[in-house]
Amino acid sequence: MITLHHCPQTRSMRTLWLLNELDVDFRVHIHAFDRSLRAPEYLSLSPAGRVPALEIEGERMFETGAITQYLCERFSPDRLGRSPGTPDRMAWLVWVHFAETISQHTAALTQQHVALREDHMRSPIVMKLEAARIGKCFDAIEARLSTPVENRDYLLTSGFSAADISVGQAVYMSKFFVKLDDHPAVAEWYERITEREAFQKSLPHGDGIYQQDFYPPWPVD
Repeated sequence: MITLHHCPQTRSMRTLWLLNELDVDFRVHIHAFDRSLRAPEYLSLSPAGRVPALEIEGERMFETGAITQYLCERFSPDRLGRSPGTPDRMAWLVWVHFAETISQHTAALTQQHVALREDHMRSPIVMKLEAARIGKCFDAIEARLSTPVENRDYLLTSGFSAADISVGQAVYMSKFFVKLDDHPAVAEWYERITEREAFQKSLPHGDGIYQQDFYPPWPVD
């Protein structure tokens, strides 16, 4: 049995979406996004006290990129993954791990807008810099999706994969802070992949971390 340790609207949503796409049995243990993740029993699963953590056949994993690679190689090497030696393997690895580049900037903005409760704790400079960095990430995805090749409906020419899941979930999180108005190809791709049933199943049921649909830069000019 596979057990995913998950907090809604965090990186673990990436793993939940992937598991929903795979033909495997799994269960989800939902945690509050609070100091309980620092408890000794949870630190035995994820030593930095972060989600996701994955239990599988007596073994334990953490880090979304590693979990994505392992699950795809084991359960879906050529549908959601791309096997070594196949033409899209290099691009698959790049985009699976590019999700973390986006997520680090989203995490900084989440801290500024959500975790810090008082305005005097927040930094307008940090907020604007991190939002601009997300915009640069959107530029990179836009350039990829705008490449004039056949079948560029997804990040890989060979079709939908865990690369779309990883980057798509990162975009889901970052859209709370940066809109897609200037990135039409990204917006079209994002709409396409988030219509999938597996994505819909990964959305939070009830409250998540974010209490607003969008957090504008602060202070608003």
